[in-house]
Amino acid sequence: MRTTLTPAILAGLLVSACAFAEDAPMLSTSGKFDQPGGEALFNQVCQGCHMAEGQGSHGAGAYPALAANPKLGAKVYPVFMVTSGQGGMPGFKKYMDDQQIASVVNYVRTHFGNHYADSVTVEDVQAVTRR
Repeated sequence: MRTTLTPAILAGLLVSACAFAEDAPMLSTSGKFDQPGGEALFNQVCQGCHMAEGQGSHGAGAYPALAANPKLGAKVYPVFMVTSGQGGMPGFKKYMDDQQIASVVNYVRTHFGNHYADSVTVEDVQAVTRR
């Protein structure tokens, strides 16, 4: 008997492999990520798609570059993308608290060739998620 690997089966295998990896994203018993800092969250959650240097990639999917990305200049845009997602990007609001979202957005906005000095606050995140 021959088994065909469908996209659903491949996705399941990937999720299973990540669950056993030493550096897999840590979820607490509450179902939220445990990492408090933006760099740790980026490394554990975001870089799998956006790559280690924020350069993005294209292949099985299109993952936009975060490096030198002018769209990150408007604080609302990255906050919305992290909380709600769009297209192929999932929203992470149910997995990160407001401080974690602000931290990871601030990390991306100040690394990878981005130099946006106006920090995202918890209040900024709350303003976007109330809409």
